Amino acid sequence: MTKQKFDLGGVIVATTLAFKEDASAPAGLAVDYDRFAEHCDFLISNGCRGVGPNGSLGEYSSLTDEERRKVIQVAVETVGDRGLVVAGVHGVGWHQARQWAEYAKEDGADGVLLLPPTIYRANDDEVVEHYARVAEVGLPIMAYNNPFDTKVDLTPALLKRIAEIPEVVAIKEFSADIRRVLEIQEVCDLDVIAGADDLLFESLVAGATGWFAGYPNAFPREAVEIYDQVKAGNIAEALELYTQLVAVFRWDSKTEFVQAIKLSVDIAGNSYGGPTRPPRGPLSAENEAAVRADTQKALNYIKSRSRVHA
Repeated sequence: MTKQKFDLGGVIVATTLAFKEDASAPAGLAVDYDRFAEHCDFLISNGCRGVGPNGSLGEYSSLTDEERRKVIQVAVETVGDRGLVVAGVHGVGWHQARQWAEYAKEDGADGVLLLPPTIYRANDDEVVEHYARVAEVGLPIMAYNNPFDTKVDLTPALLKRIAEIPEVVAIKEFSADIRRVLEIQEVCDLDVIAGADDLLFESLVAGATGWFAGYPNAFPREAVEIYDQVKAGNIAEALELYTQLVAVFRWDSKTEFVQAIKLSVDIAGNSYGGPTRPPRGPLSAENEAAVRADTQKALNYIKSRSRVHA
């Protein structure tokens, strides 16, 4: 069978999701679709290639079914033909994930992001079937390796099997093992997409073709600049900017990454982060202070660069 072609180059942002107070909504927080649309527009307008709603950063697991589907519809309507919408369709079993993929296709998403089965620690054969069944929907699939949360590691050997599925075109790599970029490319034809913000520079230099990212929610222009500079071969320039942002990027790889990134968005002041739904509570005072300090360090550097180039 012919392999699908789907260009995932550039910065595709795993979007945060805005909530507003509403006593009748789950946990007293309703999805703020207007602010979410504004945020998607903000990201595309600042050079990002696309958006990735309903990932972990989008708190998909705390949404009702109706909310989860409407988030995709709002993203598709907002982005239009200006970029890509790669919808998270994660599920406990392939039957649930395939249903979300079918909804994503009906609602106009360009592709899907798919974890192995969540909650259940699937074996290799079960993982392969999971991807094969969702592939029947026909949308391009970016597999997602996050062994910390799923307890399932999509190793290069396993990806070699998954890559035989024509619809699986890429792997979002979040194992934190930088060696994986080249190892995966040696055994299969999947595009490797950088998944950990604090390994972004290293992953791109090693040959990753795209970035499915968290912190561009707060720093979209600078994120796109890092990506573009590396791809243009301007390694020193990219490294200088990355070095100044990597401290705050490290929060993308911590347990409290959703709260941290939303707080950074609010501090940056160009969009809206806001609160999180349970099970995520507020940051501890210590972590909040650290996120604020790391975010402000990045903002101070960005402002200093702006003055130099003015």
